[in-house]
Amino acid sequence: MQMRADDPSVDWFSSSYSNDQGGQCVQGGRRTDGRMAVRDSKWTDGPAFVFPPAAWAAFISDMKNAE
Repeated sequence: MQMRADDPSVDWFSSSYSNDQGGQCVQGGRRTDGRMAVRDSKWTDGPAFVFPPAAWAAFISDMKNAE
């Protein structure tokens, strides 16, 4: 699912891997319905991708277990 990245109902935060060097950064935000939104931090009024809670949890689990 895709949504507008400037949705005021989402409290956006920067990735812990982002820095202030102008690189490839993402922001995430938990929607009020529990889904997770992800957007490009350099294009905050562009589109955002939205993931159901189970899909987001699986993604995070896979990333933690990746080598």
